[in-house]
Amino acid sequence: MKHWHVRLSDEAEDDLAHIYRFVRRKSASTTTARNYVGRIRAFLDGFDTFPERGTVRDNIRPGLRVVGFEHRVSVAFVVDAPDVIILRVLYAGQQFDSDDASARDSEP
Repeated sequence: MKHWHVRLSDEAEDDLAHIYRFVRRKSASTTTARNYVGRIRAFLDGFDTFPERGTVRDNIRPGLRVVGFEHRVSVAFVVDAPDVIILRVLYAGQQFDSDDASARDSEP
């Protein structure tokens, strides 16, 4: 079985930190926030064995794929053998912007 190398962009790392802070603030629990971000990271780690999933969004960026996680998170990524590059981890309605490859906030 082929294994891919999963890498998170700086923006994706920032997104996870933002999600952590938002969940911690809303839940008043560092444990809840840590566990939620931990589940997201475990999901992302799973791209090492089956990365070519999700919806292809070539209209936004060539090779861009988007997949959901637990109804609130969208993961934007590209597969560039042998790497899977996680570009953004968007929470609660943020949208991927094709102009500057960033997310526009709608809530957190």
